[in-house]
Amino acid sequence: MKSDRIKKLLFRIDEGKKLIDSFRPLPPSVVSRLQKQFILEWTYNSNAIEGNTLTLKETMIVLEEGLTIGNKSLKEHLEVINHKEAITFVEDLSTSETQITERNIREIHSLVLKGIDSRYAGRYRDIQVRISGAIHVPPDPLHVPDAMQKFTKTRLARSKTHPVEQAALAHLDLVGIHPFVDGNGRTSRLLMNLILMKHGYCPAIILKNDRMRYYGALDKGHRGQPDDFIFFVGRALERTINLYLEAIPEVKTRFITLAEAAELSPYSKDYLNVLARRGAIPAFKFKRNWIITKESLLQYISNHKE
Repeated sequence: MKSDRIKKLLFRIDEGKKLIDSFRPLPPSVVSRLQKQFILEWTYNSNAIEGNTLTLKETMIVLEEGLTIGNKSLKEHLEVINHKEAITFVEDLSTSETQITERNIREIHSLVLKGIDSRYAGRYRDIQVRISGAIHVPPDPLHVPDAMQKFTKTRLARSKTHPVEQAALAHLDLVGIHPFVDGNGRTSRLLMNLILMKHGYCPAIILKNDRMRYYGALDKGHRGQPDDFIFFVGRALERTINLYLEAIPEVKTRFITLAEAAELSPYSKDYLNVLARRGAIPAFKFKRNWIITKESLLQYISNHKE
């Protein structure tokens, strides 16, 4: 049973997705700019969470100019290059009609560790590991293949579960199995976004600055309480949706805030806010404000004159 806050969050996310879809196809310049921004942010933050010391600007230089950064290791440079290649692979998979497979996960991992650890790239671990700072202990290496087969059937199969929930739980469970010696976090985040993108959503980028909340939510999830992690992933996705909306010029011209809507209607801003939260009016949460088109507002007023 989903909690109220998760239901509301998923509602906002779906409304945001509908809004973005209503403007498709987006101008090529907008798509190109957003793709470049997401590859940079996704690569920098995912690597930084795992301890890579390249800054955002240094990551951009490696990605866009192919230059090396002084006093930084070859491994850190390869992590940047590899992650971009893994994103490209995930983007290609997301447009395929075929279901995500266990092999795809190993292929993603192989790209993540390419040139870094040729022995274990794309191969399940043969040693016991521990997740640093976590209470949860991953299964014995002998049980990993069976755990991954079960994972594929439960988390990668077509499901009636909301895609955001499915993606978050897939990430949670894959990290819990910890099937690889290294690169589990990056692979899990790539898989999470592959599931989201296959369902037409934007990628959810988990920020380095949220690392402790991220780890805390993961740990809680591994203790059988996944709601905080699902909510955490949903909020990360909502941030990406807002970045999309900020890049679409028509959003600013077509939508008005509820404060502006109150001036055009017999309802107060507070009452409109209640209607928006209940889903009674087609409003969308954009950053901290609910927004609605003037046409939708006038249609609601016309339908509720009584």
